[in-house]
Amino acid sequence: MKAIDLHAHFSTEKGSAFRTPEEIAAAEKVYKTTIKWKTDREMTDDFKSADVQAFLDGPLCKDIHDLHTNNDYISGIMSQFPNIFIGAWAHIPVHLGKVGLDELERCLTQLKMTGLVINQIENLTGCNDLCYYPFYELCDSLHVPVLINVGHSGTGAGLPGGGGLHLKNCHPLNVDDVAADFPNLTIIAGHPAWPWQDEMIAVLLHKPNVFNELHGWLPRYFSPELKKEIGGRLQDKFMFGSGYPLFAFDKLFREWEALGLRDGILEKIYLTNSQRVLHII
Repeated sequence: MKAIDLHAHFSTEKGSAFRTPEEIAAAEKVYKTTIKWKTDREMTDDFKSADVQAFLDGPLCKDIHDLHTNNDYISGIMSQFPNIFIGAWAHIPVHLGKVGLDELERCLTQLKMTGLVINQIENLTGCNDLCYYPFYELCDSLHVPVLINVGHSGTGAGLPGGGGLHLKNCHPLNVDDVAADFPNLTIIAGHPAWPWQDEMIAVLLHKPNVFNELHGWLPRYFSPELKKEIGGRLQDKFMFGSGYPLFAFDKLFREWEALGLRDGILEKIYLTNSQRVLHII
């Protein structure tokens, strides 16, 4: 196996994070790609041919019925292709309150998903808002991780007014608050944290329970500070994530390998850091 992908999206119409023609057009413009729907088998073959095992992230469904149906679909994909899709993140909108909390518990205990994913910009509030805390308490009690997206977001990018979404909700110091309040909770920040990359580095240095997977960006665009830390003192904190299908694996691997990292570090990024943090055998 070449890599573990901590953050892959669906390329099937049913599971796609892009739900409207406007969202699809904006994503194609931002990521300079064409979104074409694939079958479940075709999607799986993309990972198999790249020699990648993946953790899936589905769309944020604001209706509980749609959410329930979508999570069943994700679970079915995991069951059908267990050697490729080794985990999945439960994407639960916090505004659902107790209903959402019950669905998260179902995802974690019955559907055997990996943990909770939070896209702060979609939830319209930072992850340090107290409305999230019952969700963290559940994850903490079940000893499962939380993945929190930080930094600039492709969600809403290019839409009028950014789709009404606020980038300030994606600040990595929000993650620091959660890490301080839940010291035993494994927290994985998603994305490079630009334009607050120094702040993210500070959190990674200060909080032993915080890690960072780097999906959604080509490595050529990583800041000099991030590249330095990947190859230096924080080499045990970073993990590979793709953002598939917005980026092809062969292109991502070429760009990672062009960074010129010292022997052994790329293997940590691709494999061993994820194996250690998520207890993957």
